[in-house]
Amino acid sequence: MGSSLITLAAGIPQLPVLEGPTVTLLGILAIMVLIGMSAFFSSSEIAMFSLPKHRVDSLVDEGVKSAKTIRALKENPHRLLVTILVGNNLVNIAMTAIATALIGIYVESALLTIVLTTFGITAVVLLFAETAPKSYAVEHTESWSLRIARPLKLSETVLYPLVVVFDHLTRLVNKVTGGRAAIESTYVTREEIQNIIETGEREGVIDEEEREMLARIFRFNNTIAKEVMTPRLDITAVPKDATVDEAIETCIQADRERVPVFDRNLDNIIGIVTVRDLVRELRYSEGDPSLERVVKPTLHVPESKNVDELLTEMQDNRLQMVIVIDEFGTTEGLITLEDMVEEIVGDILEGDEPEPIEFLEENVALVQGEVNIDEVNEALEIDLPEGEEFETLAGFVFNRAGRLVEEGEEIEFDEVKIGIERVDNTRIMKVRVTVLEREEADPAVEEADAGDD
Repeated sequence: MGSSLITLAAGIPQLPVLEGPTVTLLGILAIMVLIGMSAFFSSSEIAMFSLPKHRVDSLVDEGVKSAKTIRALKENPHRLLVTILVGNNLVNIAMTAIATALIGIYVESALLTIVLTTFGITAVVLLFAETAPKSYAVEHTESWSLRIARPLKLSETVLYPLVVVFDHLTRLVNKVTGGRAAIESTYVTREEIQNIIETGEREGVIDEEEREMLARIFRFNNTIAKEVMTPRLDITAVPKDATVDEAIETCIQADRERVPVFDRNLDNIIGIVTVRDLVRELRYSEGDPSLERVVKPTLHVPESKNVDELLTEMQDNRLQMVIVIDEFGTTEGLITLEDMVEEIVGDILEGDEPEPIEFLEENVALVQGEVNIDEVNEALEIDLPEGEEFETLAGFVFNRAGRLVEEGEEIEFDEVKIGIERVDNTRIMKVRVTVLEREEADPAVEEADAGDD
């Protein structure tokens, strides 16, 4: 029996025993393959999550190959990230294990083997599997995303069991800890876009005027009617019992294309008339011209109404002018479409209309009292506070003084000096704003420069 077993065993072909050099060569080849796979996963993370969704949609619409695969992967960003991380970690761990075994062949000390493997693999991974691939992916985001989309989809299929498990586990951990995976949040926030705009100005991609317009667009959504309106004191209106000739004369004298019509007082505005309709009524109407026939209804909106919503409402109702009222129904002012446009593109001046903010020096400006505080702060790069009871520079001055002010008076606030230039009755029309900090800093800078010379 024993001899039979020996004879049988002798007839079985023996597997070749790999020698040291052969094992080393195969191990090095395996590590090189794994480095390539690690580079693939690392660059995939950067490329896939740097490619914006709108660009993916454009590529799909253009029929670009692999674009649909990219969109399918990005539809579940959390699973995509788990796929990349699982694949990358498996590859890196396998690479470390093989390197440890190879070094162990030639190094007897276990501690030295661990140290050499740790530092060696770390250096190789950082250089060839992290830094270089990610730098390439940043510079070639779109082309690289299209190239690796299908292999990445294949990796998701191959690693599906592990991906599902870790996807579920990470969501469970986030739920227990009350956190939220950042990968599932909005990729671009308003703050990030604003930072991009500011960076674009610094880099010369956009000029200052473009940056200011974009900044006003972002502010527009948070602006209320009270901040945009022409105040009650500046409203030109005609009574409903005025003649058509009188209404035309009022429009001409005030240089207005349209004016409100009121019954008894401004708190009871019944509509709007335009010069065009008044002239047509005067010359072509049958019978005696009548102001009431050309009055068109308008909206009365609260002073707290968001101007973004108000603009949509005015467009839907084809209105050029609306009336702003307070909580008691008292007329506070009016808003025109021109006021809305100026909130985005800046002031549109006509004829001899003065500049709202006129710089006399770098740190000195003449400012109209009706200018909003946020505009003054942005123009002069200062930080005057805006209270609930006031929003204009004139309102700030009254609030700080606590009384009516006269021409020639001055007040100071946090290195800002405000001098009253012109007052009309009780209304502040123009002030001189001086930034004291800059004024005092300039001589010091000049002295320093002179010392250097």
